[in-house]
Amino acid sequence: MAQATVSERVREVGFLRRQLTRPELAAIAGAILVFAFFAITAGDQGFLTFGGTISYLQVAAQLGIVAVPVALLMIAGEFDLSVGSMVGAAGIIIAITVTQYGWPLFAGVLLACAVALLVGFFNGYLVIKTGLPSFIVTLAMLFALRGLTIGFSRLITGRTQIGGLSEATQGDVLFPIFAGEVAGIPVSVFWWIGLAVLGTWVLQRTAFGNWIFGSGGDPVAARNVGVPVNRVKIILFMCTALSAALLATIQVMDAGSADVLRGELLELQAIAASVIGGVLLTGGYGSVVGAVFGALIFGMVQQGIFFTGVNTDWFLVFVGVMLLVAVLFNNVIRNRASKG
Repeated sequence: MAQATVSERVREVGFLRRQLTRPELAAIAGAILVFAFFAITAGDQGFLTFGGTISYLQVAAQLGIVAVPVALLMIAGEFDLSVGSMVGAAGIIIAITVTQYGWPLFAGVLLACAVALLVGFFNGYLVIKTGLPSFIVTLAMLFALRGLTIGFSRLITGRTQIGGLSEATQGDVLFPIFAGEVAGIPVSVFWWIGLAVLGTWVLQRTAFGNWIFGSGGDPVAARNVGVPVNRVKIILFMCTALSAALLATIQVMDAGSADVLRGELLELQAIAASVIGGVLLTGGYGSVVGAVFGALIFGMVQQGIFFTGVNTDWFLVFVGVMLLVAVLFNNVIRNRASKG
């Protein structure tokens, strides 16, 4: 009798309704539509070729490497606007130590990663201890870090662009790991996929993933049940900064040079990719898979416009429209699912 009473109170949620509540739904649908659009309009102009596919996957991968940890941080209820500046700073650190001081490449990369972890820790610690919004703290770091990078680069080298990395790193064992290819596919794509798999596993299959959702959904309640909210957020800030250093390593080894302005607007693109992927700006809701498809949409649009022959200045218009449509779509679907 008791079992019958319980079963009457529990409403079974259908498969379709469960799928409609998934945060990545809009991004997956958007990626399919964007691919279909450019396949039709630019399929015979190179978009559907192997080279065309690699071109947009590479763009998506370089954004996605940062978008994955940024999405996790946003789910935890925080923002990091300093990741773009961190890319420029890490690249300059690697370039200066290797070309100016003769350090081995691995030492320059380790120093860049150590600085990134320190910056991430500082961002998280400052947010926790001061109670200031992470938007303000990391915005200040964005300007400070970019300024320090420009200042030190000019002081040491007299330039804001540093070349010579190709010659200095030729034959280095790290080159194929960060700038090589596998079957014609850049390794950055594999880094992106690997981070996406790791991030999804952490978020969906581990206690730390539950802590991330709790920290962003209701931090007070999360603390009351023993979730180390402060530690979770500091670790995620360190992860976003470290991902920026990883991207900087890939870029400087691929291009053979570093630029203090590299990574500009990357922080906004990573946030946009996460939001397109269904991550709420208020925290507590989202997925890594959504951010992956959000980055994929960026890559397809940026390269798709190039293949169609349309002026690439219109790229940002497409991004703005996609961002607004994705947010509206997510809100409509969530509202209908919750009412149903």
